[in-house]
Parts: sequence; C-alpha cells; structure tokens
Amino acid sequence: MVEEINSVDLSDLVKIIQQQYGYDFTDYAHASLKRRFLRFMGHAGINSVFDLKHQLLNEPDQFLKMVEFITVNVTEMFRDPQFYIALREMVLPRLASYPIIKIWHAGCASGEEVFSMAILLHEAGLLDRCRIYATDLNAANLQKADSGIIALRDMKDYTYNYIRAGGLHDFSNYYTARYDNVIIHPALRRNIIFFQHNLVTDQVFNEFQFICCRNVFIYFNKKLQERVVNLFHESLTSLGYLALGIKESLQYTDEQKKFEVVSSMNKIFRRKM
Repeated sequence: MVEEINSVDLSDLVKIIQQQYGYDFTDYAHASLKRRFLRFMGHAGINSVFDLKHQLLNEPDQFLKMVEFITVNVTEMFRDPQFYIALREMVLPRLASYPIIKIWHAGCASGEEVFSMAILLHEAGLLDRCRIYATDLNAANLQKADSGIIALRDMKDYTYNYIRAGGLHDFSNYYTARYDNVIIHPALRRNIIFFQHNLVTDQVFNEFQFICCRNVFIYFNKKLQERVVNLFHESLTSLGYLALGIKESLQYTDEQKKFEVVSSMNKIFRRKM
C-alpha cells in the first residue's frame, strides 16, 4: 500500500528536486502534483515517501523516470474539434497576412496537437511559410513527438475528431500505417522544431504570431500562471494570438487586461497593441 503524502513531505520532495536537479515545481498546483507523485510511487513500486526521497537523492536515473512520469500530459489529435473550427475561421485568415508565420506550441506533450496544427495549416495553404516551435519539459515526450509515430489504435478516434473539426480531406492521407503504429508524413513535420523548454524558468526565445498552450495551466497555481502569461505576452507580436485549453482562462490573472477575447468558448485571445 502506497503511503499518503502530507504537505511537509510534498515540500521536501519539491526542494530535493530543485536543489539536486534544478527543476522547480514550487508553483505547480499542489493537489495535482501530489496525485502525480502518488501515481509514480505506485508505478515504481515505492511504498513510502522516505524511500522516494532516498531514491531521488541517490539515484539520478530514478529521478529522470519520475520527471518523465509526472510531466506526461494526456493529449490527442484534434482534441476539442470546435477549437480547430474556430482557428480555421478566426485565426488562420489573419495569420495568412504574414510572409513568415511563427507559431509556438508550448507544452506540446507527445506531439498530437502539433501535428493537428500542421494539418490545419496545410489545408489553409500556410504550412510552407510556417515555422512551428514545439516545446515541452519532458525529454521523452519530445523524442516521441519528433519521431512522428502514433499508435494505430488511436486513429479511429482521431479520424472522428478530424471530421468534426471540419477536415477537408481523407485523414488517412496524412499518415502511413506500419504494423501497430502510424507515421505522420514527413512533409507535415518538415517545419516543426521540437526542443526542451521550461515554462517555469526559461525566457523568451523568439517572437510569434500565435502561441498555443492548451491544458497546461491546469497544473499551475495562480502565481505561475501569471508568470507564464507574461512570458507569452512578451513573446507575441502586437495583435498576436494566444490559445489556452477549454477549461483554462485568463480571467483570474492580472495579465488579462493585455489581451482581448477572440472566442470565449474556445479560449482564444489576442494581444492588444
């Protein structure tokens, strides 16, 4: 039976991770972080918090496994199809006015939503002049995303999402099936750059017309949300777009006054001048 984690234990774990390895989880939502630690302990067969602390202090390989485990975000292609319809109608026509379009997909997980974006841009005739920077804290996520490999068993649901998102072609045109997996076509991945970036500690690295960061804020407390929204504001061009997850909002951040709402239902915002 896995031992419960109290607030002191959680604080100790966060300090160990920060001091030993430089990853700062201080402002992650505590309830969510605690659940992820407990799931990792169950997954790794660790029954006590003392043993977890000991392993994190003395076994760097176990730490890497732990970070990979607790920073995995659930994702899927064309998740929330109405969001992609809103992008087609409200955002892409504006992006089309730029000779070079730079997009940041922050917290890209294993790449499914990045590939969805690439398909959307391709169907709008914009992909060739786009550069998509896809970042995540989890190195294993990035390695999987860069491979372009997705489980074949998921494609039925993804095809359904694509159709509901207003897809213009046969979805199977965008991948090649191989045994139990599919590979997203290289032409769709050509302009995607995957690399590691930490929203908690890293800074602005480019200027973008569109930033997509969906279903990441739910793991942050208000202080960290403020920090990240400010980072996005500084990274956007004037009148650049920001998209959050359906259950996320700028409403309770001090930074909300710097943005106007494009679609409240789909959580799409635009930076003011």
